[in-house]
Amino acid sequence: SVARSDNLESMSLNVKEMVTFGVDDAFPEAVVRGYRGGLLSPADYVNLAQSEILEDMKLHLAGTDYGNFLQNEPSPLATTTIYEKLMERLVYEFDFLEDNAVAPLTNFLQYVRYGYMIDNVILILTGTLHDRDTSELVEKCNPLGLFDTISTLSVATTVQDLYRTVLIDTPLANYFRISELKSEDLDELNIEIIRNTLWKAYLEDFYRFCNEMGGTTGEVMAECLKFEADRRVITITCNSFGTDLNADDRMKLFPNFGYLYPEGTWALSRAEDMDSVRAIVDDFEQYRAVFEISSASEKSLEDVFFEKEVEVCKRTFDRQFQFGVFYGFLKLKEQEIRNIVWVAECVSQAQKDKITQNIIDVSYSA
Repeated sequence: SVARSDNLESMSLNVKEMVTFGVDDAFPEAVVRGYRGGLLSPADYVNLAQSEILEDMKLHLAGTDYGNFLQNEPSPLATTTIYEKLMERLVYEFDFLEDNAVAPLTNFLQYVRYGYMIDNVILILTGTLHDRDTSELVEKCNPLGLFDTISTLSVATTVQDLYRTVLIDTPLANYFRISELKSEDLDELNIEIIRNTLWKAYLEDFYRFCNEMGGTTGEVMAECLKFEADRRVITITCNSFGTDLNADDRMKLFPNFGYLYPEGTWALSRAEDMDSVRAIVDDFEQYRAVFEISSASEKSLEDVFFEKEVEVCKRTFDRQFQFGVFYGFLKLKEQEIRNIVWVAECVSQAQKDKITQNIIDVSYSA
């Protein structure tokens, strides 16, 4: 029968996927699942919350997979030092995965980096606009998104300069061409438009890449990227109130996929206030609780979206033989770093009663 034929074809594809994945990608997948198993548990955060000074946190973290990563740092410890060392550890782990990957996993991991490259470009441009020192700005860049010509971004005064002199030889060049950015002057509003336009082009390209890969990777990453696209649509809408952006301007910044697309994105492009945003989003089951949780708990939308992102990324580990675990791990690790830095800030400012407010559990046991 046709149904039996389809089932056999599906089984054949799954077997092929398993065999190919086992040959090429089994080792990096085993490594990343091991990394995931080392994420801090709720008990670890209970221990960290007992710290009186940052040196106590150093001792508690030494008993986890982080080990003695702070052992060479002199006292008194600073929160910025803890953050820098945490990021060094994350970059080391991600680099190790890249070093042991072959195509198409290498291409996938490069796509994951592109978002950080975009954010770094915007950070440099914004800082330069406010006369910040370039070397200081480069130090603040996310190390996952560094590229050779990043320090020369400060010479750009127009979008054309930015493209011709700096970005033409980077992976972001194609996103500039696709976006057809016209703005001449790099003022604050145009820089924000550049950020969102580049993110739109990047997410659509990453989504296309994962769809073309197909199989389980395509399915798992579809959920991750649709969530990211929708988060950006809602955030752009909320941030555009009180600006000169009209409905057409917003639509140009919205990715052309996602759970909200197309009806929700069209409606949000015409939303006039937060109440109308809430009413539109309420029609979509995936995000109905976002505003409810934000209102009930006095959490920001950003914090509620972080919680939602953790839920999505935990699910990437539920299925075997697919690349979503690499994306999921990176996002979970970033949340763990935010957790640890938040604890460090509370400890250093003697506000330990606030520690539990912004901790999102990313551990395997949750």
